[in-house]
Amino acid sequence: MGEAGGKGTTLSEVPHECAKTFTMLENNPEVMNELAHSIGVTKELSFYDVYSLYDSDMLAMVPRPVFALLTTIPMTEAWKQERDTEDADLEWYQGAGSAEPAIWFRQTIIHGCGLIGLLHCVSNGVPSELIVPGSELANFLKKAVPLGMDERARLLNKTESMYQASEAVAHKGDTEALKPGEDSIHHFVALVKGLDGNLWELEGSRKGPLNRGSLEENEDALSERALELGIRRLVDIQRMAGGDLPFSCIALAPSV
Repeated sequence: MGEAGGKGTTLSEVPHECAKTFTMLENNPEVMNELAHSIGVTKELSFYDVYSLYDSDMLAMVPRPVFALLTTIPMTEAWKQERDTEDADLEWYQGAGSAEPAIWFRQTIIHGCGLIGLLHCVSNGVPSELIVPGSELANFLKKAVPLGMDERARLLNKTESMYQASEAVAHKGDTEALKPGEDSIHHFVALVKGLDGNLWELEGSRKGPLNRGSLEENEDALSERALELGIRRLVDIQRMAGGDLPFSCIALAPSV
């Protein structure tokens, strides 16, 4: 079971009124690389397709070390039941400040899950130390990190430059973007190796960051242990329910 950790300044279960509706992003390297580099992620890092979670030859195609995985997963009944059971035992996250083991953003923006997933990947672990100084992302995180859960969500909601950056790449994927008012069954989930050595599952619609377990120094976010603690665990939940789990997955790693 995951652990939502930290103490802080805010606690609210009341949904926030959303000022904007984003265009939902496609989870592919072309889209996410353009967005990431435009807001201030160093060009020393890039996203790459992960074509298999089990085939060693396909996994070997991804540059290493992998700092984070960004996945999209459909909300199946089996996964929903597992989430509801886990969340029932957790308090809403109260962390804030630079001492947090994982920087997490609660999602209050309609269809903002792609941007939030990307922020989770680049605001934690090694990538957080490679953000371009003075960039939009650096300035945004300087304001966001000291804030509690609710204030962070409000800050992201009202930061027009983040909205514009996301919208600029929203129609560059291979699939047609959702129309206003349409819902998606897919959730963006980031699996990040934190600077504390733990694998963090980060999703804006949960109650906080989820610590999935410790990784050794030589184990990255695409290592066997990380896969078992993270995305393969979700695949197994669906398989035990008698079905497959269609998903997409990209990895954040050194540029080649």
